[in-house]
Amino acid sequence: MKPTKVGLVADPAAPTEVADRVGRLRPHGKDDGDWDIEVVSQPFTIDCEDIETAVGRLRDQADEHEWDLVVGLTELPLRDADGSYLLVETDPQCRTAVISLPALGGVRVHARTRAALRRLLTGMVDSTSKEQHRVPLPRRRGRWRLLLGMVLANRPWLLVPGLKSALVAALATGAIATINSTVWLLAGSLSWWRLTVATVVSIALVVGWIVIDGELWDRPENDSAEARERSRLYNTSTLLTLTTGVLICYAALYVVNLAWAMFILDPGLMGSYLKQPMGYGELFVLTWFVASAATVGGALGTGLESDEAIRAAAYSKREEERRERLAGDRD
Repeated sequence: MKPTKVGLVADPAAPTEVADRVGRLRPHGKDDGDWDIEVVSQPFTIDCEDIETAVGRLRDQADEHEWDLVVGLTELPLRDADGSYLLVETDPQCRTAVISLPALGGVRVHARTRAALRRLLTGMVDSTSKEQHRVPLPRRRGRWRLLLGMVLANRPWLLVPGLKSALVAALATGAIATINSTVWLLAGSLSWWRLTVATVVSIALVVGWIVIDGELWDRPENDSAEARERSRLYNTSTLLTLTTGVLICYAALYVVNLAWAMFILDPGLMGSYLKQPMGYGELFVLTWFVASAATVGGALGTGLESDEAIRAAAYSKREEERRERLAGDRD
C-alpha cells in the first residue's frame, strides 16, 4: 500500500522544534496504512491573524510539494465564530488542518502534539466527510489553558537574562543597598506587611514600566468583538508573562543579595555601629527589602534597552515579529 504523503508545516522557532521531534510519527495499526511525513519550516501565520489565510497558505504548500495531507503547527490562538477557543481546525475537503500549540497548555508539548497529530492524521486518512471540523477547548477551562500555553511559549524565565542592562542595574542596586547603613535601619523599621507591600509595588512598577517603555500594550485593529477579545487575550498573556518573569527575577535577586550580605557583612559589627542588636536573622529581612529596591533599579535599566530587545525578551518568535509588525504599522 502506498504511504500517505503528509506535509507538516511549522512556523519558525518553537513550532519547528516541535515538528522536528514529532516528524517521525507512525500509525499504531497496520490497517491505517503508512505515513510519509515531510517537515517544512515556513512562517505561514507570522503576518496574519486570520485562520482562513493560514489555511490557504497551507493549501499552496500542499500543491507545491504534492502532499496528500498537510498539517500546520502554529502558536497562533485559534477561535471559533461562537467564541470558543480551538485546539485543531480541519478542512477535510482540502485535506488541511492547523494545530494551535498554546491550546495544548504549554506542558508536555511534544507528547501532547504527537498524540494530537496521530489522532488527526488517522481521522483525516479515514474520513469521508467533506465538512469543516473544529476541536474546541472546554469552555470554562479553555481560556486559562490557552493563556498558560501562551505564557510558557513566551519563556518568562528568559525575560531578565534577555534584558542585560536591567540585570546589571538590579545587581548593582542590590550590591550598594546591602552595605548602606540607612537601608539597614529602614529595613529593620518595616513590619512584614509593609515589606510585602514594597514587594508587590516594586513588581507592579517594573511590569508597568516595561509595558509602557516597550509599547507592549495591544490595541484592537478594529471595533469588532473578535478584535477586542483578541487584544484582551494578548494583553492578559503579556501581563502574566512579565509578572512571572519579574517574580523569577525577584527570587533570584533575593538569593544573590542574601549570599552577598552573608559574605560581606558582620551583623555584630553593623549592630554596634547602629547602636542596636543585630544578628544573622536580620540579614533575611534586609535582603527582602533590598530585593524590592533592586527590582525597581532593574526597571530603570530597561530604559537603556531598545524596543526590539524588550520584545525579543518578552515574547515568543511569532509574537515578537507580530509586535514588530504592529509597531511598524504605527510608525
